[in-house]
Amino acid sequence: MGPLQHAEPSEREAFPVTAAQYGCTLLGHMLQRSGPASELYTTVRQLEAHLSLTRKVVRLGNSVEALEAAKRAVHLSDSVLRLCITISHLNRAMYFACDNVLWAGKVGLAPKLDHNKWSQRSFRYYLFALILNLTRDFYELSRLMGNQSRHVATKSLAPSDDVTSPVVLPACLRLRLHQLVTVLYSNPPLLLDLLKNTCDIFIPLDRLGFYSTGPGFVGACGLTSSLLSILTMVHPWLKLKP
Repeated sequence: MGPLQHAEPSEREAFPVTAAQYGCTLLGHMLQRSGPASELYTTVRQLEAHLSLTRKVVRLGNSVEALEAAKRAVHLSDSVLRLCITISHLNRAMYFACDNVLWAGKVGLAPKLDHNKWSQRSFRYYLFALILNLTRDFYELSRLMGNQSRHVATKSLAPSDDVTSPVVLPACLRLRLHQLVTVLYSNPPLLLDLLKNTCDIFIPLDRLGFYSTGPGFVGACGLTSSLLSILTMVHPWLKLKP
């Protein structure tokens, strides 16, 4: 199997912790909406904070692993995949490095650390990595849809002589939609990766203030993304390669 197929050990350990953390975020938001802050709400928020710190501890070595993944991605033959995956891993390495600095601040190793500054910096790297991941997903999707179009070209209907016919545009849209559904249905790894990255990107967008969605939506996106990551960990064939 290829070197990029499986999650690194520290990532596998972090997935359940991440799922639990975002589950607490979502539960806390629901409890807050249900009425005045209760003892259960306080407990959930404390558990969320502990899980966040645990997650940072588990991911202490991820910067090195991301750099190693970037070194492997440099050898990919496809230039678009090589560019997107390599730079994405480099940004993930910087994101994890900032996360490590935040951990040092939280445990008292860097008492004068500006947490807001480093948090914003880490989420910028995270956002750029996710933009590149989505670019890679859409590139893969476009390429597969192109292959699908060429495959069914001989079965397609002949173009109408009446180019102004009102049914031409809806027919084209239906064809493209059918191709999209067919490609995603035939490629579960691409579908899961696209869903995961789409869920993930709302987290830094919210934290950086580019697109505020609230803790409930962030918690739901984070939980969904974590569960999808666990699914690809349990069933490695669902992980998009390379």
